[in-house]
Amino acid sequence: MTILDKIAERTKLRVIRYKEKISLDELKRRALSLPKKNFPFEVALKKPSLSFICECKKASPSKGLIAENFPYLDIAQEYESAGADAISVLTEPEFFLGDDKFLAEISAQVSIPCLRKDFVIDEYMIYQAKVLGASAVLLICAILDDVKLKNFISICDELGLSALVEAHDEQEICRAINCGARIIGVNNRNLKDFSIDMDNAKKLRALVPPEIIFVSESGVKSADDIKKIRELGADAVLIGEILMRASNKKSKIAELKTP
Repeated sequence: MTILDKIAERTKLRVIRYKEKISLDELKRRALSLPKKNFPFEVALKKPSLSFICECKKASPSKGLIAENFPYLDIAQEYESAGADAISVLTEPEFFLGDDKFLAEISAQVSIPCLRKDFVIDEYMIYQAKVLGASAVLLICAILDDVKLKNFISICDELGLSALVEAHDEQEICRAINCGARIIGVNNRNLKDFSIDMDNAKKLRALVPPEIIFVSESGVKSADDIKKIRELGADAVLIGEILMRASNKKSKIAELKTP
């Protein structure tokens, strides 16, 4: 069993616990009663220049504890003041030490859209993301079949949420397009063994039509990496560990944003 499979299995158990506290019907009612915004996450990624999705992440299975001191609200505010276009918030608690409260508090604090970065395996988590204040959710092709992927995208549309559909190879790119993805993220990290291939996004870019927003995810270590991502024609980049380890996140973002 790969680490991705393990995370998905643990997430199923987490959803069972969620439902014991608040039923799906009640959560749906709460989510559908909230204002349906005009997909602010997509708007943020459609700028003429490369958009930056900056990540709040305390730990990861591949790197262990990344940020022992994790003032997530301060980090999010620093990202916003540095010119981030969106914030990715990890909510997976066991392998990434995330928490739903991180998303709820950050989304209430900043004016830029927030992505719920988690391993969505049940519609419950999409309605929950809406209630927590997210503007987008991550949908990972590797853990979802086409029926679920189409259904989850439809639920997102109903709620005014964007779906960042993550792919890692040619087959998953085709599946994402066929299921109606409007945003496709290519992960340069293989979620099965956590190896990094910064050319993965470059190899797959040509398969994604220009009308679909293209995001390069993971592996950024330098301004040179950002330059290559610009050159391949990406609309946005998702950056995590390098920012979390930076003592001055604002200056690091300024460094990376400089063409």
